[in-house]
Amino acid sequence: MHILLAEDDTLLGDGLQAGLRQLGFQVDWVRDGAAAARELRVSPPYTAAVLDLGLPVKDGWAVLDDVRRAGVTVPVLILTARDAVPDRIRGLDLGADDYVVKPVDLYELAARLRALVRRAHGQIQPCLRAQDVELDAAARMVRKGGAPVSLSTREFDLLQALMLNPDKVLSREQLEQYLYSWGKEVESNAIEVHIHNLRRKLGGTLIQTVRGVGYMLLRSAP
Repeated sequence: MHILLAEDDTLLGDGLQAGLRQLGFQVDWVRDGAAAARELRVSPPYTAAVLDLGLPVKDGWAVLDDVRRAGVTVPVLILTARDAVPDRIRGLDLGADDYVVKPVDLYELAARLRALVRRAHGQIQPCLRAQDVELDAAARMVRKGGAPVSLSTREFDLLQALMLNPDKVLSREQLEQYLYSWGKEVESNAIEVHIHNLRRKLGGTLIQTVRGVGYMLLRSAP
């Protein structure tokens, strides 16, 4: 999952970025509200955003109002020290999908992000399923026919992107955006290699190539 983190506290931001990366997230970190609004409005869609309210240049309230008025639908989790009920109400009414008060346990934050992303994609079960394949995002495990399948980090992330969007075509560019954060060099055939490996491990009917467009994961076998 590709996450935008907007946090001006250097120590906290560095810890959150490192911790979420260890838990399997790709994290881009900005330190002011203007940068957060710009990234959410003009950059390729993120899977979710973690937004502090006390940001310099443009505060989190203004960022949230700005991106929602612009039609940005990225799930937003407010992470703030402001614990007053009116602040919670304001944040949710402005379009936040969750509101969490600092300090927060890293594992709880990761679980809340996974839940936000599932709901945003119309998925209500904790595990994603397609055909005889099951993906457990919390445990980062994949099973085929009930048997565990060993995947690399990139293979897992790619499969997760496809399983969050079953029966929808995703372009190579969209998949690259899901898998890689800022500054990561992407080989030109990386997605094709990962798709090949997933087909080899999970069977050839799960992921279909839509020539000239991209790839699509089939929820049900053809």
